[in-house]
Amino acid sequence: MSLLIRNGLVVTPERTAVVDLYVENDTIAAVSENLTRPAQKIIDASGNYVIPGGVDVHTHLDAPVGGTVSSDDFESGTRAAAFGGTTCIIDFATQSKGQSLHEAFGIWRRKAQKATLDYGLHMVVVDVSGQRIDEIDEIIKEGVTSFKLFTAYPGVLMVDDATILQVMLRAGKQGGLIAVHAENGSAIEYLVRKALAEGRTTPVEHAFTRPAIAEAEAVHRVIALARIADVPVYIVHVSCSAALGEIAVARQKGLAVFGETCPHYLLLTREELERPNFEGAKFVLTPPLRDPFDLEALWSGLQSGYLQIVSTDHCPFHFETQKRAGLNDFTKIPNGGPGIENRLQLLHHFGVNQGRLSLSQWVDLVATNPARLFGLYPKKGVLRVGSDADIVIWNPNQQHTISAATHHMNVDYSMYEGVTVRGNAEMVISRGEIIVDQNTWHGKPGRGMYLKRSCFAGAWNR
Repeated sequence: MSLLIRNGLVVTPERTAVVDLYVENDTIAAVSENLTRPAQKIIDASGNYVIPGGVDVHTHLDAPVGGTVSSDDFESGTRAAAFGGTTCIIDFATQSKGQSLHEAFGIWRRKAQKATLDYGLHMVVVDVSGQRIDEIDEIIKEGVTSFKLFTAYPGVLMVDDATILQVMLRAGKQGGLIAVHAENGSAIEYLVRKALAEGRTTPVEHAFTRPAIAEAEAVHRVIALARIADVPVYIVHVSCSAALGEIAVARQKGLAVFGETCPHYLLLTREELERPNFEGAKFVLTPPLRDPFDLEALWSGLQSGYLQIVSTDHCPFHFETQKRAGLNDFTKIPNGGPGIENRLQLLHHFGVNQGRLSLSQWVDLVATNPARLFGLYPKKGVLRVGSDADIVIWNPNQQHTISAATHHMNVDYSMYEGVTVRGNAEMVISRGEIIVDQNTWHGKPGRGMYLKRSCFAGAWNR
């Protein structure tokens, strides 16, 4: 199908200008003023922004967590993402102890067969015993070029420093990027046991037992290990000023240290966990929500470039049937919250509209930088000739009230219930196909393609 998008304010890394954009089949064929090419459909984008589809590099769809499974699968989760202006995700294939990396990769490829959007995969590594470390080379050839390690969740996902260093050295040699969930898991485990022994069982204890310093310490340690291995490192879901400070110091030294944060760490505080009637469980996620000064520090981190990406860490669980498992024990509340649909809306409203971010910064954080850092650029994350036609027509003046009653995520609550934002996706195009138009769904399950990603080496500078 051919599309001609006219008169929109097109945002590219080079400039932001009113130009036309021509799409042939699944690819952008021209970006210029006053295009007159014949097209099967002409779209007048006057008064709207034309931006690259969002790239969310941190999602957990159909993910087993604490004896249950996240409530969005690859069909419902990617559909919800599309309604919010995201056209590509990277999820996590998670290795279990005793399992090969290839087995984990195969499981997640099967789960993702019903994806409505293009997707890539990271690999969560928990076991490098035997010959499993050698599998990293083959997994990279499959297009999985980033590896996530945990310094938290002892006995489940946490690995020791020697394992982190081993994976860093092996993956780094092949151009892979190491992503780390950084918290001091051993210290947190002790604080959790102490809280339960003292009868402290409510949702807010989740935050009290995971202090900011436990995150900052782990970030410092991981950066030190990355220096030993001489590899780039990416810190996921940075939640606090102290952890951001460690990243800032490293970047000031010229180290290849990158970081992401999430909308909930920019907009919500620990007080949400104190809501009565167990409502605080809706906000139990990891790392926990922090203090107001942490929110402001993270906004500054985005403005200064110390943080490069805003992702969602979307990992939803129904409040009534899943979160309530921890009614009398906060450790049994499945960790995670919904947000895949609201990322662009929230960053536009609270960032661009409130003067915290420029229009270009917004697009960089939600689309261009994620694609560049994770080996998808310039196929994704940019509006250039030859790029995939993943395009969003964004109405900057459309008001939208976020609510579980109207969202498309498969979860019975919203962390932003009742929040009204100005700015929303009016049309979403994925590989040249209009999949959302005026809040109507036109996509199909299984149309999403698996993306083999290039290695980190050199990608960030292209």
